[in-house]
Amino acid sequence: MQIKKLTPNLVVRSVEASLKFYREVLQLETGMTVPEQPPYVFASVTNGTIEIFFNDQKVVAKEYPRLAGTIGASLTLYMEVDSLRAVLDRVEKAGAKISMPVTEQFYGMKEFAFEDQDGYTITIAEKM
Repeated sequence: MQIKKLTPNLVVRSVEASLKFYREVLQLETGMTVPEQPPYVFASVTNGTIEIFFNDQKVVAKEYPRLAGTIGASLTLYMEVDSLRAVLDRVEKAGAKISMPVTEQFYGMKEFAFEDQDGYTITIAEKM
């Protein structure tokens, strides 16, 4: 067996708000939405290399009540980029909570972490 892809599937309070945040801050594009017009129950963002799914908490709670209870607490995302500063500028402009300031790590990466509107932690890393 070979795993071909890993796609984070986030339970969120507002699919529309998540789409807006990830498009503006991480410059990802909308992949798909269900339905095609808001209010959405599902959507994805992508840049061709990565993809992230967003599922509406109220819809998930009906079918998988346990999954809908701990939004933002069970997963962190780690993204390597070519311009940490550019992402940091967009994060600051969006007013997102920075949970770890820019830090040069012993393993050769410069990193910072922030939270999206649902409390998911995203670490941005750039090779030094």
